Amino acid sequence: MSSENKIQLAFSTCPNDTFMFGTLLRGEAGFNPSTLDLVMCDIEELNSNAGKHLPDISKISFASFPFIADQYEMLNSGSAVGYKNGPLLVSRHKIYPDEVKDLHIAIPGKLTTANLLLEILFPGVKQKTSFLFSDIEDVVMDKACDAGLIIHENRFTYQKKGLLKIADLGEMWEKEYDLPVPLGGIVVKRDLPNEQKKSFEISLANSIRMAFADPKPIWTFIKSNAKEMDDDVIQAHIDLYVNDFSIDLGDKGKQAIRILFQKAAERGLLPAIPEDIFFSSQS
Repeated sequence: MSSENKIQLAFSTCPNDTFMFGTLLRGEAGFNPSTLDLVMCDIEELNSNAGKHLPDISKISFASFPFIADQYEMLNSGSAVGYKNGPLLVSRHKIYPDEVKDLHIAIPGKLTTANLLLEILFPGVKQKTSFLFSDIEDVVMDKACDAGLIIHENRFTYQKKGLLKIADLGEMWEKEYDLPVPLGGIVVKRDLPNEQKKSFEISLANSIRMAFADPKPIWTFIKSNAKEMDDDVIQAHIDLYVNDFSIDLGDKGKQAIRILFQKAAERGLLPAIPEDIFFSSQS
């Protein structure tokens, strides 16, 4: 627990997160927001803080979960899992997939799922440097790196900057495994009371449903935190990353996450995980 016995909740400033949590933070989804200590930061910082076991509930990249699985479990609501939403590998000029192994690639963080997908799908890459995700387009344009692995809003802006797509890692994943792409989810400390976890999980699902029904009350909150301020880009971002899997992972969503961990463990990229990785209100 954080100071004053509040629950520390951490998520990113990206539109998919602010869309999902906005109604909950207004106190309209069945959970009292006054019990929360809110922290908002970039996904790499979220992963790092969860690695230090700081937040009670946090958005993380799935790639970082095996390192904290002893302390956290995943909620069934709040995830970014879906189709045609994976990271893109882009460059200034035409590059073919078989040339990727020789590139210096800008990545949005070592513990991001984007980087894990790159390691699984392009295992020969040797030279990578981490940058804030919103800076990667400029890093590539400035020739500091040969290519960039872009996520979030940058999927919708790279072409305007004159960058070209080398590969869509989401499409590659879907073709290889016939499953949605698992990117990130919400984890909760295992030692929080079950009733508290259950209440939060139900409220988060309610918050997402209510935001789908009417996003107007939370639009100012979403826009004030977005890196890219264009309304159409913000809405496209939400449409891409928030869906039925966000309300409830279901069997297919959980299977996609387990396969990601399995393939990463087989390649020695991540440690093995325990069986009980998902929160169950029955436990």
